[in-house]
Amino acid sequence: MDAREIFKSLTCGAKFNKKPQNEIKRKLKEEPDVKTTISTKRVKEEKQNDEIDFQLLSGTQDLQSSKKKKKKQLTPEELSKIREDERISKLRKDNKISVIGNKIPAPIEHFDELCSLYSVDTKVVDNLASCKYTVPTPIQMQALPIMMTGRSLMACAPTGSGKTVAFLTPIIRDLKAPQKNGFRALILCPTRELAKQTYQECVRLTEKTGLKIHVISKVDKADETFGVKSKQMCDILISTPNRVRFLIQQEPPALELKSIEWFVIDEADRLLEDGKDNFKEQFDDILKACTNPSRKLALFSATYTVPIAKWAIKNLKNLIRVTIGQQNTATDQVDQELLFVGSESGKLLAFRELIRTGLKPPVLVFVQSKDRAKQLFNELLYDGINVEAIHADRTQQQRDNIVKGFREGKIWVLICTELMGRGIDFKGVNLVVNYDFPSSEISYIHRIGRTGRAGRRGKAVTYFTQNDTTNLRSIAHIIKKSGGNVPEFMLTLKKAKKSDKKMLAASAPRREEISTVVKPEKQDPGQFVKAPAKIKKKKRKGGKKSEE
Repeated sequence: MDAREIFKSLTCGAKFNKKPQNEIKRKLKEEPDVKTTISTKRVKEEKQNDEIDFQLLSGTQDLQSSKKKKKKQLTPEELSKIREDERISKLRKDNKISVIGNKIPAPIEHFDELCSLYSVDTKVVDNLASCKYTVPTPIQMQALPIMMTGRSLMACAPTGSGKTVAFLTPIIRDLKAPQKNGFRALILCPTRELAKQTYQECVRLTEKTGLKIHVISKVDKADETFGVKSKQMCDILISTPNRVRFLIQQEPPALELKSIEWFVIDEADRLLEDGKDNFKEQFDDILKACTNPSRKLALFSATYTVPIAKWAIKNLKNLIRVTIGQQNTATDQVDQELLFVGSESGKLLAFRELIRTGLKPPVLVFVQSKDRAKQLFNELLYDGINVEAIHADRTQQQRDNIVKGFREGKIWVLICTELMGRGIDFKGVNLVVNYDFPSSEISYIHRIGRTGRAGRRGKAVTYFTQNDTTNLRSIAHIIKKSGGNVPEFMLTLKKAKKSDKKMLAASAPRREEISTVVKPEKQDPGQFVKAPAKIKKKKRKGGKKSEE
């Protein structure tokens, strides 16, 4: 028999059962085992599913009506929570607030909410209004509730966005009234200028509260002012890391930090970065001295770095991270321009052309070192503008007078180094000139952030030469992200090596001196005729000497 005949004989009289489930049940009763038990379960599930599908198709139970029925089953409290979550999500999205953490408090929309929700004294809100803080900025909207609930915070917000008020207000709320238990709040800043600026802002916000705010100006008098024997009340200390560490390492310590309740680090990425001439070691020693178990920590900066994020995640419990806008981007309130000047001498010509066409003070000019600040100052001294330079070689009194003169409009153009690149808030700076190309993207963001603050527009011009291409591509992308226009070729330049960027950030490149004085060229010694050798003196007869 061939295969066809065999198939016919096997299928002869075969019938197809229209109800396969009954047949399967009959077989299961005859030969029950593990496999058939599983099949039985599947059959029951399929039957139930078929019945449900049939009911849905027949219209006895509509899918949409079932969803509506489920919604109707929600309690009023649940519906209210859903609506509140949607409102909070929209509020954060509209203000470009990004948050990471658990059980994050909702942002506020008005400063009056601080009184009703967080028991802030009305005096503090009145002080905010008198300082012309009427509507909270995005960082204030989210950072204030977080700190007032006692959570650790790492906040990144653009320059000029109101970070100082965001961390001072919760501190003032928590301390309430003056006490004699020593300092209860510590704020660290990278420079004395920024520390004094924060101090002045704190004095304005604590008016009528009685709280005592101090900034360390003279280290030699700190013991009698803040030491154990001092009877002066101390509540908030604002200073730089070097001075605080010096005082706590004295024997006996001239400064006690055991009662610190709030520890705030302003410009945290600068204070926590590793490397030469940085503050990480000082910060670690100060943190150990703050032994209060209920101490809370908050980090604020305009730029984000990986080391600071790793440190915060590792060391801070119950941490919330807040970012306003995109990380490490320049403010969109500044019109930015990259200007090719050819050579170092071209920078001076470009700046003098800027003066000739009409300079609108106040203006900040950034150079890479104190020597170049001195050189540029000497060149511009007689150009008919009120110019001054501030750098590390100036005494503290000179620096204070220069900053005061610039704020009062007596100084039109202020030449400075990175010393003034962070945090300093000069009202109404119209122009920032990067005379020397910034050493990093972060440096660029902080420099141009001295203008375009508090909603006012500003302008920034950055000079570059053929030797400044290491960071040109990355800074061009920063300008592009913030809405500026840059030539397309800059965006497509080859990426710089990480090693080159690190080297540039660690040490400034060598540049020609800023000078229009023509120096005489060094003469080649070979072009001169050598002087004859000394002629030996011979003795004449009689003992007299004569020269030939």
